[in-house]
Amino acid sequence: MNPKAAALPATVRHISVQLSSTPRGARLARLLATEQLRSWGLPLDPARQVVAELANNAAAHGRVPGRDFHLVLYVVGDTLRIEVTDTRCERLPHPGTPTAHAESGRGLLLVEALADRWGVTEGRFPRKTVWAELGGPAAAPGF
Repeated sequence: MNPKAAALPATVRHISVQLSSTPRGARLARLLATEQLRSWGLPLDPARQVVAELANNAAAHGRVPGRDFHLVLYVVGDTLRIEVTDTRCERLPHPGTPTAHAESGRGLLLVEALADRWGVTEGRFPRKTVWAELGGPAAAPGF
């Protein structure tokens, strides 16, 4: 047996998909993530809620006509990482406090509340990736 192979961490599970920057693409991201989580035997929530918010933000605020967004899910050990990459690097997300009567503006507040960690990574121009991690040592059971 190869000693290096014996020292590798737990199995890495991964999916990557490119979707249209439209409401339909955001909905498909949530549906695909739900089925992938189910096939991996992982809890569906709160992961699918986080995917829905990040994908919706990519379609609504990160949209550039003719360019898609990219969804990546991967699990390493007990941590699920969700990444959504779009092509509007000049529009960095930040959670705000919407007014009581606002009909939008709460998505990142939900992500912040549901994820153990989240952030934004600027990629090669013109890309940015908004990511969230669920699980890890301080996570709820199931991850």
